[in-house]
Amino acid sequence: MGTISLEGLEFFAYHGFYDEEQKIGNKYSVDITVVADLSEAARVDKLSTTVNYGELYRITHEAMQRPARLLEHISHNIILEIRKRYPNVDSVEVSVSKFNPPIGGVCHRAKITLRG
Repeated sequence: MGTISLEGLEFFAYHGFYDEEQKIGNKYSVDITVVADLSEAARVDKLSTTVNYGELYRITHEAMQRPARLLEHISHNIILEIRKRYPNVDSVEVSVSKFNPPIGGVCHRAKITLRG
């Protein structure tokens, strides 16, 4: 087993519980870790035998373009798409962070993590 991770993917997107958030947008960060059997890729040195992190980025970029109310929903959709594209992975973990969330005080980021 091994892991493939993308860390600190940044997007400007229009998510948020409040209508105002969906109008003005915000900066988001996404981290992805996929656990899979990477032994074949290590042995044969072919991209087709592993999880392509360029594809992980594409899946994430597309998910970030669709407005959502909750970070949990975004993370869930990313996990579903990764599992659809790579059904043999053992697990997928996705963290989504919103910079400067509207909580009435100082907070650098609000972050949720889902595993599936």
